[in-house]
Amino acid sequence: MSTFSKWDYELMQESHVPSAGFASRVDVADSRTSVMAILNLVRSGRAVTRPELEQGTGLSRAMVAQRVDQLIELGLLSEGELGASRGGRAPRTIRFNSERGIILVAAFGARHIRTGISDLSGRFLTRLHTDWNIADGPGRSLGRAVEMLAELHAGLVERAPVWGLGIGVPGPVDAQTGQLVAPPNMPGWDGVDARATLADEWDAPAWVDTDVNLLAQSQRAVRAAEGVENLLYLKMGTGIGAAVIGEGRLLRGATGAAGNIGHAAFGGSDIRCRCGKTGCLEAVASGWALGAEAERRARAGEGPLLQKILAETGEVSPLDLATAARDGDSVAIELIQRSAKFAGHALAILVDTVNPSHVVIGGALSTSGELFLASIRSSVYEKSLPLATRDLVITRSPADEFEPLRGGSVMVQQGLFEQTFLNWFQSGSPVAK
Repeated sequence: MSTFSKWDYELMQESHVPSAGFASRVDVADSRTSVMAILNLVRSGRAVTRPELEQGTGLSRAMVAQRVDQLIELGLLSEGELGASRGGRAPRTIRFNSERGIILVAAFGARHIRTGISDLSGRFLTRLHTDWNIADGPGRSLGRAVEMLAELHAGLVERAPVWGLGIGVPGPVDAQTGQLVAPPNMPGWDGVDARATLADEWDAPAWVDTDVNLLAQSQRAVRAAEGVENLLYLKMGTGIGAAVIGEGRLLRGATGAAGNIGHAAFGGSDIRCRCGKTGCLEAVASGWALGAEAERRARAGEGPLLQKILAETGEVSPLDLATAARDGDSVAIELIQRSAKFAGHALAILVDTVNPSHVVIGGALSTSGELFLASIRSSVYEKSLPLATRDLVITRSPADEFEPLRGGSVMVQQGLFEQTFLNWFQSGSPVAK
């Protein structure tokens, strides 16, 4: 038994598998998978009693009891209150011990850093936001995020071990290496592995993804109770990005570039984009492009609200533009509607391609409200196939500035309990004790 843990041995004994050879390893893996399935059913709330676990996994009563007992011994589950009786003795509920560890999240935007600490179920204990220019480079930006997380951690009354870290960035991320790849609005970040910096600082596993993927993960979690399995998130901020949830799973593609429509060629345009190419959607519809146009027109004496903003701050941010449009500035309204029209045409291609049931629009430009959303809807319904839009719901993301933190916590939970769980569960923790 020297090459097997005690759990390997007990799981093999349950299945009557000899404790040697290739076949035993296959069956042990299957048994471990059933342990993971049980934990995730309880963790998600889809099954909270042993009878529900039997139904959810197809395992026998004895098998479920053994797996649950093992997870209780490892400290991942515990006994709860009595559940509802369906005739006969009421079953005792089982709860996920979400307080066993904490998750640290740093979500970078083009103009800000948001940090937060959640428990293992995604309930946030504390959060912190600061304005920041991502163009200040990776060293200063990551250092500031570490400082913010340390401040939050120091303020916790009860400090559970850090089990994982999530990082969101506004640029393309290689799905295999976790490195940023030629991010157009992040000078100096090409090839940077943000995971390594935070993982080394906190001695815990870390995951990194694009900001729009985190936003999609957050919306998927919020809408899970509604049964939403196919969702498309479009972020319209300083840049433009999209993320696709298909059959309940985030679609990253072969290298992690799925949904990167901001730098797709947009018909007929010869405007030069920040990425160096011409004709990108971002060059005509993004916050930075519209902000530059708003500043030019404000200096030319157009747009009274835009002129006031420019005089007070020296620039027109995407959020400023959205605010001016909501307040009736004619130039801001024109630019917002133009952006929504162009974005809607590009979005229509994705709607026809991936056929989501829900499209959620987020980002600073979307805060202009119904004006922006109506133009997006009009473009999508005009350009997409009737079958793709027949039951399509297009809505705006709630104006929640901490939404990417929720998505970051979801990403880490998936990493811990779905992707790496089988590597660490026998010790009861993914981090060294």
